[in-house]
Amino acid sequence: MQVEFREFNPFDLWLWLEFSTVPSDLEKRYVEEVFNSWFYLGKLGGFNAENIQVQETGLDLSYMNYDQHAADSSLMALMHNMGEFEYEGTWARCWFDLGTSDALALDVLINALQQLSQEYVSIERLIIGGENEDWPVEDSESRPSFTYDEN
Repeated sequence: MQVEFREFNPFDLWLWLEFSTVPSDLEKRYVEEVFNSWFYLGKLGGFNAENIQVQETGLDLSYMNYDQHAADSSLMALMHNMGEFEYEGTWARCWFDLGTSDALALDVLINALQQLSQEYVSIERLIIGGENEDWPVEDSESRPSFTYDEN
């Protein structure tokens, strides 16, 4: 699976998937379950790079002392909103407001989609950000209307 980054605005972000073939209903469910799970973890603050104590400890986690005060004093890193998945031929897209979640969230998503592509659904490309010229985002009812306001 190729990963490509385009213009990136975490508060108004389109994620695009290009499949090898038109995805079946089962394949769509697999993909949507990955994104829904990812979003719920983000909505609960799971992608907070300011508090990754376990990762920073290293390999020996036996009897690790978890610092709850450090966890409590870290800034919140919450995702705010997710649109509905949309499909057109071999393409899918979904809109997100990543809020204050950290870039760690994108690494987790990329890793999960790479494994999903190897095991269940053949994904050719994941495009993060930007728009596809042949599928305008203005046609979408998935993204909240307030994002169109230019005032």
